[in-house]
Amino acid sequence: MKIARVETLRADAGWRLFSFLKVTTDDGLVGWSEYNESFGSTGLSAVIEGLTPLIIGRDPRRFEEVTAWLHVMTRQSRGGLNQQAIAAIENALLDIAARARGIPVYALFGGPIRERIPVYWSHFGSYRVRNSKFMGTPPLLDWDEVARHAAEVKALGFRGLKTNILIPGPDGKLYQYSPGFGRHAGWPELNWDNRTLSLLQRHLQTIRDAVGPEMNIHLDSNFHFRTEGFQKVARAVEPFNLTWLEIDIHDAPALASIKRMAPCPIASAETLHGRREFRPYLEHYAMDVGIVDVIWNGLSESMKIASLCDVYEVNCAPHNFYGNLCSMISAHFSATIPNFRVMEIDIDSVSWRDEFTPPPVIEDGELVLPTGPGWGVEVNEAAIRARPPK
Repeated sequence: MKIARVETLRADAGWRLFSFLKVTTDDGLVGWSEYNESFGSTGLSAVIEGLTPLIIGRDPRRFEEVTAWLHVMTRQSRGGLNQQAIAAIENALLDIAARARGIPVYALFGGPIRERIPVYWSHFGSYRVRNSKFMGTPPLLDWDEVARHAAEVKALGFRGLKTNILIPGPDGKLYQYSPGFGRHAGWPELNWDNRTLSLLQRHLQTIRDAVGPEMNIHLDSNFHFRTEGFQKVARAVEPFNLTWLEIDIHDAPALASIKRMAPCPIASAETLHGRREFRPYLEHYAMDVGIVDVIWNGLSESMKIASLCDVYEVNCAPHNFYGNLCSMISAHFSATIPNFRVMEIDIDSVSWRDEFTPPPVIEDGELVLPTGPGWGVEVNEAAIRARPPK
């Protein structure tokens, strides 16, 4: 069995793209992966296409050999887009390797340890504030609507949700506070102020009052402050008993200084590539939960990252805010590692997301792991091609 053809496909997903990789063997077996190029990864499809000649003619079942070869050939520019391209290729090869044996991908790694995966509702309120026109849902405009939506999430059986910093703007309508992504004033300084912290507390209090004391609440503060500001945020959120405060920062000692004073668990590392980038964060004991992007790293490398985290008594949670196939790939990771915390999943999305890949089955706040070969789901190539990027 040899790799014969590699093809990238991209589909409109409202405010972003859903990108897919299709790898076909010389005997007609097809493997799929989904990757992301909408948030800082522009040109990723071109990088995958550039690496394609290096894998044509190789045996996809020997996925470790193929990915090792790609790392050798990109060693002088490791990480970044090269790593994300290798991950997309690796994940598609894993689909082929498992399908060739008639087993799920997780069986290649000795799993599953668990067949029901606890999930939390990610981007609670955030997409409805920013992107409701793409989803066909009413926008969230004020605190009362936030409270009603939080109660709905709880009523659907979810035991956890993750929100961003949602505060009223000058017009009184809620917006997502995102200076770290350049969406409004505040960059590049990323300074904190008392008004923002006070409004953040109001947002969290609204959610907590609506869902009660047992619901797990996560807050994602992204890259929106510097060390000083993250420390102020950590103190501000103490009354709300967060499951974790999520922080993106590319300085392990700085994050460790936040963790030492924070009154809640700290989660981080979703933007890191490979074991080498995780290592200093673990050596500095900088986080309580390591967030691993299985789509950026590839499942095999993600398993190795999780093993490294396990040495430092750190549990892992997948970074998963993509399409349905990405959720399946992250579910295989969540099912197989021993040091699993909880899985992120986006429920809100464009209405046509389920045309590309069937949606996960979620019961009582848990994703039911599929048992079919490969990733356990089938990709609708015709539906992807029917919605070209806009």
